[in-house]
Amino acid sequence: MLRRIYAIFHARNLEFVRDRSSLSWNIILPVALMFGLSFIFGGGTPPEYTVGVLQSGDKVHPGSHPFLATRYVQFVPVKNLDEGMTKVARHQLDLLIRLEEPLRYWVNPESPRGYFIEFALLQSAGTRQVEKAQIRGLPVRYIDWVLPGILGMNMMFSCLFGVGYVVVRYRKNGFLKRLRATPLRSFEFVAAQMASRLMLIIVITAFVYAGTSWFLSTRMEGSYLTLLVITVLGAISLISMGLVVAARVTSEELAGGLLNLVTWPMMMLSGVWFSLEGTDAWVQRTAGIFPLTHILDAARAVMIDGAVFPDVLPQIGVLCVMSALFLTVAALIFRWRPR
Repeated sequence: MLRRIYAIFHARNLEFVRDRSSLSWNIILPVALMFGLSFIFGGGTPPEYTVGVLQSGDKVHPGSHPFLATRYVQFVPVKNLDEGMTKVARHQLDLLIRLEEPLRYWVNPESPRGYFIEFALLQSAGTRQVEKAQIRGLPVRYIDWVLPGILGMNMMFSCLFGVGYVVVRYRKNGFLKRLRATPLRSFEFVAAQMASRLMLIIVITAFVYAGTSWFLSTRMEGSYLTLLVITVLGAISLISMGLVVAARVTSEELAGGLLNLVTWPMMMLSGVWFSLEGTDAWVQRTAGIFPLTHILDAARAVMIDGAVFPDVLPQIGVLCVMSALFLTVAALIFRWRPR
């Protein structure tokens, strides 16, 4: 069995490496995006202010305090004090306030925007008693925050199209039908495809990460081993999703449409380019159904906040469950022949 798996594994690797356009696209695209975004967003900060409001609800009510009516300020609910303080330290929030009397706020003295929004808060408070607390921390550049998104997006496209589209092509041109006449079982074929794509994804992602980290000095606070585990489990979940799409489809055009139908919502709602903080609760719940969301949440926690393995166990657990579910569905509906 192992020899048959290795034969398919080796043939798939050679096919991918010989397809120079696909190989170049997987390497050049993320690097070009990283340098382009670094150039565009490298200097300056967005003009609007972001203030966290410590409360238990999911929506900030403007009428509860005069400060909440301040223009050009986005107020977002924060349910956990430690999480809010971390975001103030990382310059993700310009200010964190608690509206109960006496009003208390947390600000980073090294944040330029926090300095100015503090004046607006004190002016709106008038003669009311206000308590101040300072939190220090280095800012998180946009390029540090978006790097996991770029790598995750590249993984998503490579896993879904590199497996889903290829298997459909195999079925359409009769390659799967010929394999059916050999002792190779469907499990062995799927295992070889997953192993081949997983190895290529890990190598390419590590190469891109090392290059961008070296040239742009991106942030890495946590363990590389934990990040590797997240990458491997994330790639497996995305490959499994691609196998579900390719399990029965016989048309390359239909496969491309279905894969785009999956990838674009995932790219927009999983936090590749921007944070979903401040969006409606239903948007954040919808994002939770995508494996890429959990990959990026865990990767950013490790790379930016220095999270350790137990901290990302919820995301790892979700990825394992998703992978098992996708693989089970793919195995149940997999078809060798076009008809």
